[in-house]
Amino acid sequence: MAQQVRGVIAPGRGEPVRIETITIPDPGPGEAVVQVQACGVCHTDLHYREGGINDEFPFLLGHEAAGIVESVGEGVTEVAAGDFVILNWRAVCGQCRACLRGRPWYCFNTHNAAQKMTLADGTELSPALGIGAFADKTLVAAGQCTKVDPAAAPAAAGLLGCGVMAGLGAAINTGGVGRGDSVAVIGCGGVGSAAVLGARLAGAKTIIAIDLDGRKLDAATGLGATHTVNAGEADVVEAVRDLTGGFGADVVIEAVGRPETYRQAFYARDLAGTVVLVGVPTPEMTLELPLLDVFGRGGSLKSSWYGDCLPSRDFPMLIDLYLQGRLDLDAFVSETIPLDGVEAAFEKMHHGDVLRSVVIL
Repeated sequence: MAQQVRGVIAPGRGEPVRIETITIPDPGPGEAVVQVQACGVCHTDLHYREGGINDEFPFLLGHEAAGIVESVGEGVTEVAAGDFVILNWRAVCGQCRACLRGRPWYCFNTHNAAQKMTLADGTELSPALGIGAFADKTLVAAGQCTKVDPAAAPAAAGLLGCGVMAGLGAAINTGGVGRGDSVAVIGCGGVGSAAVLGARLAGAKTIIAIDLDGRKLDAATGLGATHTVNAGEADVVEAVRDLTGGFGADVVIEAVGRPETYRQAFYARDLAGTVVLVGVPTPEMTLELPLLDVFGRGGSLKSSWYGDCLPSRDFPMLIDLYLQGRLDLDAFVSETIPLDGVEAAFEKMHHGDVLRSVVIL
């Protein structure tokens, strides 16, 4: 039987979000209903509200979440009612060209729930990243549920659903950071700070955090940065070279998504080094680099999609590290808020006052 619950809706481009009653259908084949326990407030949700993703309003926001599976539909075997899960937006299909080549972390046909959640009047909702977790309950494809150890705190665990996984994966999966490497991270919000933590976890020797905000640099130091550079007070490229024996970093992770910071990343890396773009640009941005420099500096220029993660592989492993005290996910939870605090959380995020506000349900 369909259920009515509370959900945070973005009604139109740039309009403040509001809580509405939404209808959750019973799960159909391959679907699950999840009782949401915690959901982080991510920049992507703000992009949805501003119309930066698409114009399929109204949106049911929220996607960085953890909760308990309430019920599952026909044919679901990977999770069951009562399982503690992290929601993900990479429910791999197993059939696309990436999956068939053994690279499911690039899956080009990820699953979402086939049924629609609606407003009380029947208006269909577009769930953010196919999830829509600023709600008491949500309907997702069963493959979007990754079962993990229930001993983990939901507020911390849910952050692996997007931003923290994006940063950790940018360092470990995409960048291939290894023992003894030098790493520079440009932009130390939630994703960049997670990249710092990922570099530390991978055994990097030198980890340089770069930002304009001293508060973010302090937070990055607590997560493992060995050096910091205030980009408003120093030349970023020269500072990175000075801290790496004049060579540049082995891996530079750009977590801002702007042409000027990407150029800094490009020139701050060592010869044959790697640049990883994990910051998300806007559609109108363009980049110009001398082609001879692209050739002459060698190495790799990569983009990191969701930290190139495979949720079924990465989430349980990272939760185990968290429970062992080796991965400080709690450090990313700046505050916990009620469901009606999302609009205020967007403002705090815009001003750089938090790494993550987390809605607790």
